[in-house]
Amino acid sequence: MSVAEVVSRARCFGGEQRVLRHASAETGTEMRFAAYLPPQALAGAHVPVVWFLAGLTCTEENFTVKAGAQRVAAELGLLLVAPDTSPRGEGVPDDPEKAYDFGLGAGFYVDATQQPWARHYRMRSYIERELPALVAAELPADPARQGIMGHSMGGHGALTIALRDPGRFRAVSAFAPICSPMRCPWGEKALGGYLGPDRAGWRPYDATALIEDGARVADILVDQGGADGFLENQLMPELLEAACAKAGIPLTLRRQEGYDHSYFFIASFVEDHLRWHAARLKA
Repeated sequence: MSVAEVVSRARCFGGEQRVLRHASAETGTEMRFAAYLPPQALAGAHVPVVWFLAGLTCTEENFTVKAGAQRVAAELGLLLVAPDTSPRGEGVPDDPEKAYDFGLGAGFYVDATQQPWARHYRMRSYIERELPALVAAELPADPARQGIMGHSMGGHGALTIALRDPGRFRAVSAFAPICSPMRCPWGEKALGGYLGPDRAGWRPYDATALIEDGARVADILVDQGGADGFLENQLMPELLEAACAKAGIPLTLRRQEGYDHSYFFIASFVEDHLRWHAARLKA
């Protein structure tokens, strides 16, 4: 396992916001991630961890700078970890047409099997195995108390990772998630490109399909903006709603009228999500 180097640190609500980097064995690149250490962690306590997976075009910076999550995390004693959304650097392939929805900034939290993506685009293994081990070894995190949330592409990532490993995560939530990548243009492009044409191989990366195939979590919180321009053709929360209802998974789906897909939307409701996680991460 590599060692993380602190790129920057800043005092914030009695805690400390850090950006770190390390050499990743999974992606074969340098990776960056942000970590907010609440005051309780700086005082020596091992605290619960909440992961935030960002959406298309984002880096570790978007949630860290725009969501306004640190104040509530400091109060609740939550360590926040925000990874990057894809490998980057020399030799890492990008979408040939430089589109925003594939390649750099669009790793979709999958382990690619197709060339030229397979070598570097291993975000599933990076998020599920490599980065958690690094965080547990180098930060005051309690690996027995973890939650995960995300936005858009990252909402898809949070839901699918939690559904595949419910024993690791006590809580899962999402903002405007891509609920069924197999049935939307973003997902069809990404899953087809990274994984190839066999749609059966896409199912582990589709929250709705995972639930249909028997995956279960205790409950889910989702916020979806009613004025989100991607709502009808990309996000489709009604598919997740139907799958959860059939499977008996308690889903709190809050349709927030007038809100769009931006971080203004996330900042408006991030406190609710952090309190949802904190309630489920109590010792």
